Amino acid sequence: GVQHVIAMFGATVLAPILMGFDPNVAILMSGLGTLIFFLVTGGRVPSYLGSSFAFIGVVIAASGYTGPGPNANMAVALGGIIACGLVYTLIGAIVQAVGTGWIERCMPPVVTGAVVAVIGLNLAQVPIKNMAASNFESWMQ
Repeated sequence: GVQHVIAMFGATVLAPILMGFDPNVAILMSGLGTLIFFLVTGGRVPSYLGSSFAFIGVVIAASGYTGPGPNANMAVALGGIIACGLVYTLIGAIVQAVGTGWIERCMPPVVTGAVVAVIGLNLAQVPIKNMAASNFESWMQ
């Protein structure tokens, strides 16, 4: 549970920063979304709804965000997120109608596992370069 809290908090803070959004708003909306999800599912599915790294590419491509500070093209960035949400809704409807077999054939565990590993290995350098104050902390990270 502690590992999940640390991982989700990091994602909920880091993803908005990478897109030029306010992390405080992301944490608030994450909490509200989690409470709504909990009420809708009647508490049967214990889950935390945090920020998604899936939107980073869309936001950067759509808004041209390149650096620190607030995203100057917030309306364009949010439009990209809404477009992704519509695509996710369409995929969800297809999965509801057809089932999950086609997903498992297109993306078997060996494929999804490799993708997650590549993402993790590419991101591993970020805390080591940017967060460590000493060599010891770099090795610990």
